[in-house]
Amino acid sequence: MFANRLEKQWKHLRKWARRTGVSCYRLYDKDIPEIPLACDLYEEAQTGTVHLHLALYERPYEKDEAEEEQWLAAMREAAADILSIPADRVHSKLRRRQRGEESQYERMAKTDRRFQVDEGGAKLLVNLDDYLDTGLFLDHRPLRRLVRDSSAGKRVLNLFSYTGAFSVQAGIGGAASVASVDLSKTYLAWAGENLTLNGFRAPSSPVRHEEIATAGPYPLVHADVKAFLPWAFRAGLRWDIVVLDPPTFSNSKRSADSLDTNRDWAELCRASLALLSPGGTLYFSTNSRTLKFDPDLVGGAATREGTEIEDLSESSIPEDFRNRKIHRAWRFTLPK
Repeated sequence: MFANRLEKQWKHLRKWARRTGVSCYRLYDKDIPEIPLACDLYEEAQTGTVHLHLALYERPYEKDEAEEEQWLAAMREAAADILSIPADRVHSKLRRRQRGEESQYERMAKTDRRFQVDEGGAKLLVNLDDYLDTGLFLDHRPLRRLVRDSSAGKRVLNLFSYTGAFSVQAGIGGAASVASVDLSKTYLAWAGENLTLNGFRAPSSPVRHEEIATAGPYPLVHADVKAFLPWAFRAGLRWDIVVLDPPTFSNSKRSADSLDTNRDWAELCRASLALLSPGGTLYFSTNSRTLKFDPDLVGGAATREGTEIEDLSESSIPEDFRNRKIHRAWRFTLPK
């Protein structure tokens, strides 16, 4: 059943991918309830070599570990066979619900194997083995393109920047400057490599938020976003575009306070809007399905006369995602 579904999707999506210049896309996402897998295809930009990233969603019931591994091995074999990919290029892992101090960004292995992929002319590095996620959230491809198309001559702030894919696309779109803010030095360094790959002169190491003004046009800022936002406002810093895509939950030991997007989203949006110049734009996205979006909860600029708020959720889900609720997104535009 899995092989048949995978083959059908592949025949359809590979034509779409070739036509649209997409080299990484989702082939399967729990299409069959009895087979709770996500399967993504990644093509190396320099060689054309194809890899599969297979993630098993945690089942709602107990299953013998040995039996589960045997079942997953059968799925890997079926996927490799139907797409004619060697077994060593099928990368699999278990995607559990986050609990307590667990984090989707924790390191799972230390292969340090990365390769370059292409996204609409952007060069980006991915790692299919060492972390739960690969360094590139495929579902945000259309939103990254939207940011890219609106960045010409703009000052862009990328919050919770992860590996900097939004930053790269903004730079390619002709942004005057792009600041990337994250609490992880590992991912900031990765973002710096992605920027450098695309011809942008990123700093050799992350800077503290106090150094942002002297760190060049592509600063990598090591900071807790919740603390950075009020500091930047007091410092008089302003941007034309802010990208706000927080993880649903984080309680890193490097942060003085935990982050719960369901609890904190309105405060984050309000503080981000306060950093916009007149006519500026905030793109806010979340993977939380339980977040209840209400501009009145944001207050401030969100409820000011002339502020426009658009729900981009449907238009920002790419064609390769069967799950149309993978994320939600909104665009706030301030009056000039």
